[in-house]
Amino acid sequence: MPTLSDIVAARERIADRIHHTPLLSATRIGASVGAVLMHKCESLQKTGSFKVRGALNRVAQLDEAARASGVVTVSAGNHAQALAWAARDAGVRCTVVMPTTASRTKVDASRGYGAEVVLHGTSGIEAFARAHELAVERSLTFVHPFDDEAVMAGQGTVGLEVLEQADAVDDVVVPIGGGGLIAGIAVAIKEKRPSVRVYGVEPTGAAVMRKSLDAGRPVRLERMQTIADGLAAPMAGDLTYPIVRQYVDDVVLVSDDEIVAAMRELLFSAKLLAEGGGAAATAAVMSGKLPVEGRRVVAVVSGGNVDRGRVREVLGDD
Repeated sequence: MPTLSDIVAARERIADRIHHTPLLSATRIGASVGAVLMHKCESLQKTGSFKVRGALNRVAQLDEAARASGVVTVSAGNHAQALAWAARDAGVRCTVVMPTTASRTKVDASRGYGAEVVLHGTSGIEAFARAHELAVERSLTFVHPFDDEAVMAGQGTVGLEVLEQADAVDDVVVPIGGGGLIAGIAVAIKEKRPSVRVYGVEPTGAAVMRKSLDAGRPVRLERMQTIADGLAAPMAGDLTYPIVRQYVDDVVLVSDDEIVAAMRELLFSAKLLAEGGGAAATAAVMSGKLPVEGRRVVAVVSGGNVDRGRVREVLGDD
């Protein structure tokens, strides 16, 4: 697993390339649950999500052969955009495989950052398989969207920033897709300040980490259905799962309705535009899924790449 030293090194490696995103108070939402709530606004990060941290750290460590041949990945969108952006800046060719159901906004953005986008399959598992095939066919380096030590170390820099920005914090709440973000954050926080609780949040329709913890091993999901497409990873990582098991205090589930309510509240109350996955941590706080009363809580708003159509749905009348 990535160590605290790896995460500190990643921060030094990528510091001049990322935004030091703000930690903003959310007084109204916090008061509704009796907590002091703050949001770590990775929705304001370059390319619109935290993913660029891990992508930059991974690309920076490619050897010359890998740089010459190029990279390939699989993603519902945010990792695709991040890797495309990081690779373009480094002069590295980037191919991304996305399911045919991927958000058009994220597909277009990935192409805009210079990636070759291959649309394949209707599930993450099918897209993963095609990405691995392309890696062999074209001699490309596969950059895993979450189950990679360098990627996790880059994501862990979010945790270091939280501890530096918050005078005091009791709980940190993190959305989970495949687990790369929470794995990095959990190592950073628990190794520096073990008393802080770290909670993970998944949609009920894509609860792969919760099911893995219950099964005692990483599992795969053949089908997922959630508004939070960025959290719909088809499997828990072989690397991320044991880190979550060791360091994370609990993983809770939220419904799509609860995520939509959090998206609305983030927009109108906190003035933050969040995608479904980005609102999941706030949804867990708002819906009472976590014991946060009387505590100082940081919820990570992990991304803000949301389609216009989805925004209209969220803003629509009940």
